Amino acid sequence: FALTARDAVAGELVNSVYDVSTPQRLFDIRRVEVEADTVGGTVRDAEKLGEMVARFKTEPDGWYDDVLIARMIELAGKTGDVVRNPVRLRQMGFDQRNYWTAHFGGLYLFQDVQHPAVVAPAGAGHLGALPIKYVFDGSQRNQIAKFFEYNDLVETIVEGRKDHAAAILKQKMDFILVDAVADQGVDLTGVTRADMRRLARRYHDMLPEEFHALGALVRWAENGGKWPRISSDHPAYFYTLRAADTKDAALVNMLLAELAPKDARQMFICHKELFYRTYAGWPEAKKAFVVDFLLAEYQVDKAGARATLFGHDAPMAEPVPRKPDPVPDMIARVGPWGAVRGR
Repeated sequence: FALTARDAVAGELVNSVYDVSTPQRLFDIRRVEVEADTVGGTVRDAEKLGEMVARFKTEPDGWYDDVLIARMIELAGKTGDVVRNPVRLRQMGFDQRNYWTAHFGGLYLFQDVQHPAVVAPAGAGHLGALPIKYVFDGSQRNQIAKFFEYNDLVETIVEGRKDHAAAILKQKMDFILVDAVADQGVDLTGVTRADMRRLARRYHDMLPEEFHALGALVRWAENGGKWPRISSDHPAYFYTLRAADTKDAALVNMLLAELAPKDARQMFICHKELFYRTYAGWPEAKKAFVVDFLLAEYQVDKAGARATLFGHDAPMAEPVPRKPDPVPDMIARVGPWGAVRGR
């Protein structure tokens, strides 16, 4: 069974909580079911056909039921041979106690960790009393950093290969530079690495702390310079981190994108909702630069870019399908109408 544009799969996430009028109700969401089918209902039809095949094989008069046979032929025209090639999408259910929600200004719930907490980057004052001990807003950088550390959720970018780390940091610096100079009437069309260096020299005095701190890290990575101490209260701190290799890596990288908002690429990859919301307010020069960068550097090799940036992505290849079990009877092996002779 091969999916095509005609057989595109659609579905929904289903849970048992129908009302989230208060933040407290979010803690009732513990398990999520995925229900899906093709647009044309192929999976549903395949299940019906499978039931008909079972009736045809087991009912005493199944071989003589013309109506049943006609309906089987009609459905088989839509689904193909479900005996040889089963059409089946598993109804997946999984526990999901760590997640992000757009409700209440955007919340990150981490319940299934050693030290649970809620992170509310936009502010926590409106949430009221929650059934969890720790609730942090975006201004509590030290507490969020400790939360990451205590739960082993992050690692520094420079823990990987130094050449990769330096390249990543330089690109983060580019985005910070563009954010700083976009309002200065600078033409950013087709800028090169040399152009970016000239801009950094020209506007050096107006560049934010994040740029200078990441520059010190680049000098350490490339030239063995002095190790810069960047504490959690420094504006550049969260730019130096990425998610550790845990089951919540995607969620952590999403939160880091919100804590390091000048890195437009990470925001685009990890937090689409935030990216499009902030993109609308950018100067036109920054919009053009970011779009050109994403088209040239990310869209051409998404898997490679994600592997370099985050290092822990699951393989993109589809799993090798298991060979079907031997067919036990002749009817199932050749179909109820017998083998078809070739010309």
